[in-house]
Amino acid sequence: MATEVATMLQLPYESTDSSSKSSVGHNQTPKKSAIKTSPLKLLDPGRSKLTTVETKRIIAVLDEAIFKIELISLISHITEFLDGLSTILGSELLGSLKEHERLSNNMVALLTQLQREGLLKQEDGRGDLVGTEEQIHHLQLHQQAVKSSIRNILRLFQADPLASQAVRDEAYARDLSSELFIKGLSEFRGFLFEKLLTSPLEEQEKIQFMEEISLRDKKNTETIAALEAELATAIQSRDDEKKYKVEMEIENWIQKYDADMGEKQTEYEEVDAVYTEEKAQLAQLKEKYAVLEQEYSQIKEERRRSHEKKERAERELAIMVRAATHIQAFWKGYLVRSLLKSKRKKKGKGKKGKK
Repeated sequence: MATEVATMLQLPYESTDSSSKSSVGHNQTPKKSAIKTSPLKLLDPGRSKLTTVETKRIIAVLDEAIFKIELISLISHITEFLDGLSTILGSELLGSLKEHERLSNNMVALLTQLQREGLLKQEDGRGDLVGTEEQIHHLQLHQQAVKSSIRNILRLFQADPLASQAVRDEAYARDLSSELFIKGLSEFRGFLFEKLLTSPLEEQEKIQFMEEISLRDKKNTETIAALEAELATAIQSRDDEKKYKVEMEIENWIQKYDADMGEKQTEYEEVDAVYTEEKAQLAQLKEKYAVLEQEYSQIKEERRRSHEKKERAERELAIMVRAATHIQAFWKGYLVRSLLKSKRKKKGKGKKGKK
């Protein structure tokens, strides 16, 4: 919430050090022996520490600004968890943060009301009030109160390093835009620090060195381009020669292929003639086979009929033989019975006569 209020108010950074606008002075000259030993070392800073008061003040002001922004971006998070940090913050800081939370809530409520009434227009992240002079004055008073509260909180944090470090350890709760802004300031601080470590003479030597490198790179590029052109020409010549050899080899293969195909064609025609003749003979044989097969089928059918007729005649003969046998047996039995009957009669007459 405090971050949002500070953004809407566009709170400017106010340095406590009046020397932030001082110019940078450079009194030392680089050692040329380093250039002789290693030309690439010319791109590194000439020293590792700041030596002038002005450069130290510039970095101190930037460090202080980063420190304050880190704290301001976490005030809304701190006010939500005051109970957990009350021991570290102390009573004075705790009271100031609670008061700031109250002022921020009042400020947000006032801005929301003005915006709802159509008196506050938001353009490019800035709020322009179009109300009466009294409303404008009322809003300015709230703005001044929030600014004074933030200055007071920052002053108390600067006086209490332990509380400051405890709050900065809560960096995980910082919103992305604030994190990116702090990261950009830190990168700018590193760039500026490196610049301040370099004297004007060293900077001039760096520029001259880079120009020489650029000129050398340009010459190397032109040389490489010329060599690439020569290489391309040589490759083209080699490719043309190889292409000619390949074409001649292909032509030889084509001629050889034509000759081989001519021989194969002659051989094929001979084989095809033999095949055609044998095919005609096969057709004649098939016709003869069809006739023979038909005749064979007729003969086979006649044999089957003859065999069936013979079997039928044999069956009839067997029946007649059995019938004749039965008749003969019956006749023989009849004759025997008749003979025996006649004998009995003759015997009976003989006995009767004797009596």
